[in-house]
Amino acid sequence: MHGAQTLALQAIDVAQHAHHRFIGPHIDYFGVGLAAAVSWVGITGPGEAALIAAGISAAHGHVDIVSMIVVAWCGAMSGGVAGWLVGLKGGRALMIKPGPLYRLRMRLLRHGDTVYERRGWLAVYLAPSWMAGISGIPARRFVPANLLASLIWAAGIGLGSYFAGRSIADALGDAGLVGLAALIAAVAIPALISQRRRRRD
Repeated sequence: MHGAQTLALQAIDVAQHAHHRFIGPHIDYFGVGLAAAVSWVGITGPGEAALIAAGISAAHGHVDIVSMIVVAWCGAMSGGVAGWLVGLKGGRALMIKPGPLYRLRMRLLRHGDTVYERRGWLAVYLAPSWMAGISGIPARRFVPANLLASLIWAAGIGLGSYFAGRSIADALGDAGLVGLAALIAAVAIPALISQRRRRRD
């Protein structure tokens, strides 16, 4: 009986500790997790904005920054997997379906597969997760890359906004656009060059 009482008291203590870690309204944490998931599915913007706002709020003591980063990380991971599945199950099937621009689509797909094969970890961080699915990156490579990329994202934006405030938003926007543009160029330009060469021949 004594052992059961001890376990019950320990469980209550853990629950109280967890409750106190989530400072502020729990709906704030839910909102950040949901926004992070939506962003990592492929709709850029809401996750970053919500996490920056949460970081600034945490700097003023309204929410707990560590708990907020963990929630954002979990949301981003789940959203990343969802986006990857959408690309893998639906997007790739559309790319290989016969029809208009079929040859160009196949060249883009081959070049995309090559980029993800060589630089999959970086591509998972820079590009929407559905692109990884379309490129057919297997789960054994995508899941750990998604886990690490979403952690870097959540911790980087969360801590950046906690310490630097709104100025992190400008730096983040510029870096994200440059990285995504570079990745798109790496896939599209070789495919377009190859298509022009074949037309000349």
